[in-house]
Amino acid sequence: MIEVRPLGLEGVVEIVPKKFGDDRGFFSETYNADRFAEAGIPLTFVQDNHSYSKAVGVLRGLHYQLPPRAQDKLVRVTRGRILDVAVDIRRSSPTFRQWVSLEVSSAKWNQILIPAGFAHGFLTLEPDTEVLYKVTDVYSPEHDRSLRFDDPEIGVDWPLSGDALTLSAKDQGAPFLAEADIFD
Repeated sequence: MIEVRPLGLEGVVEIVPKKFGDDRGFFSETYNADRFAEAGIPLTFVQDNHSYSKAVGVLRGLHYQLPPRAQDKLVRVTRGRILDVAVDIRRSSPTFRQWVSLEVSSAKWNQILIPAGFAHGFLTLEPDTEVLYKVTDVYSPEHDRSLRFDDPEIGVDWPLSGDALTLSAKDQGAPFLAEADIFD
C-alpha cells in the first residue's frame, strides 16, 4: 500500500502512501509497521512530533541526535508545503557532506524517510504549514545537535535566503560542520 522511491543517498527515500477517496473525502494508511518492513524499512517509531509554521520562510534545522539516541525520522506534511533536506553527516560514509532535498506537501501526500546519521531540516514554502514526523528514539537534550543551515562546506541550495528566512536562536547559532559533533 506504499510506494518507495530512493532519493540518491542510501537510506533516504520518498514514501507515497495510497489514498482512497470518494464523495465523503479520503482514507490513507500513512504508516503500517508490517508494510514498511515488507518495503525494506523495519523501523520502530517511539515518538510523534507535530510542528506548525505560520509563515513562508520558516527554516527549522539542520537537526540530529548523536548515538546512542540517534533518530530515524519519517516526515509528512498535513497542511502546506516544505522543502525537506537530509545531509549525510557520517564521516566514514562515501556520501559524507552530500545532501538531498524533496518537496513534501499535503497535495502530493508524500513522505520522506531520513535515517540516523543524517542532519535534517526543512523550509516552509506556504503559510500555515503543519509537519508531522515520527522518530525512532525520544528527544534527548544531551544528544541533540544542530548544524548551520548555510554552511558552505555542505552547500544546501535553499530557495529562499537572507531576510526571507525565520530561524530560531538555536539554529542561528548552530556550528559549522567543521566544528560540530557528528557521526564517525
